[in-house]
Amino acid sequence: MKISQTSGVPIYQQIADSFREQILAGKYKEGEYLQSIRSLAKELSISVITTMKAYEILEKEGLVTAVQGKGFYVNAMDTELLQEQHRRKVEESLLEAIAAARVAGMSNKELQETLSALIQVGELED
Repeated sequence: MKISQTSGVPIYQQIADSFREQILAGKYKEGEYLQSIRSLAKELSISVITTMKAYEILEKEGLVTAVQGKGFYVNAMDTELLQEQHRRKVEESLLEAIAAARVAGMSNKELQETLSALIQVGELED
């Protein structure tokens, strides 16, 4: 797992994002346990509290469940529900981007061109 101290994204969010991506990509199967909080904290040289926050985010999203004394395991996936949750996040992010574009004085055309360019860059990186 790659964590950046300089990305501007909180470490707990980076951890949650990484696990979410891996779970949704099928790298973790239903019922599989995630690395223990203490073990991950030690591996990444971060606080146990930071790791716990990441796991709590995943639990709130319904991706994992906590089992006292055992840790967090991956839940069964309702693909349609998960896709809807991610669409909602995309919409929220795009609304934030639109608001920022308005502040920057960008036209709709400039905003659409920027989005198209970023999509192309993303496709090249895949």
